[in-house]
Amino acid sequence: MRHGVGMALMVPALLVVVAGCATRGWVRDQMSQQGTEFDQRLGSVDSRAAAETKRIDGTVNEQAQRIEGMGFRMQTVEKQVGEVGDAAKAAQGRADAAYGRADSAFNRADEVDGRLTRLWSNRNQRTLVDAVNVHFGFNRADLSDAAQTALLTVVKELKENPNLTVELQGFTDSTGPKDYNIQLSQRRVEAVRRYLIEQGADMPRINSVGLGPITEKGTEAAKNRRVTVRLMVATE
Repeated sequence: MRHGVGMALMVPALLVVVAGCATRGWVRDQMSQQGTEFDQRLGSVDSRAAAETKRIDGTVNEQAQRIEGMGFRMQTVEKQVGEVGDAAKAAQGRADAAYGRADSAFNRADEVDGRLTRLWSNRNQRTLVDAVNVHFGFNRADLSDAAQTALLTVVKELKENPNLTVELQGFTDSTGPKDYNIQLSQRRVEAVRRYLIEQGADMPRINSVGLGPITEKGTEAAKNRRVTVRLMVATE
């Protein structure tokens, strides 16, 4: 009886022990499985972290290369800017030199202009030395022998005195239209001027003008048909 009771008590105890062993095995299996899953998840995280690190490194390298390229381009640009600056300085130097030459030319031009202005202002400041009248026939512009002889004297004076100049003033009588007489007086002046030059007078020293008819009353028509040769010397 006691033996039966003992067996009855041992069976539940054995069941408890067996159950306890089974529970520990299950726990170990669960822990092992969870450890494996954790390792797998950790490995996946490591892989993603490594991939992200690689991607970041690649991005950083790419940005570094871009920055390096930008630095090289900046150096190139700075070099080009320096070259442009040097070229601009050289151009400015050439421009300054050109301006200097232009100023010098302008100054010389001002001096010449001033001298010409003075000469022009003094063009009428001359003294009459002598006057010779060369007469013409009615409606004629050719030189007579007497006119040529008188003009040879003028040429001689011009050659002996280089300071002399000649003014030729042509006239006509009042017969006929005024416009025609002005043209006739000009032809007479040209005849005298041409003869003086042919005899050796310097052309620049001869000034001539045809003044047309003399309309003053009481003057003789024959005396009005003339060219007045005025020998002049510049006033100092």
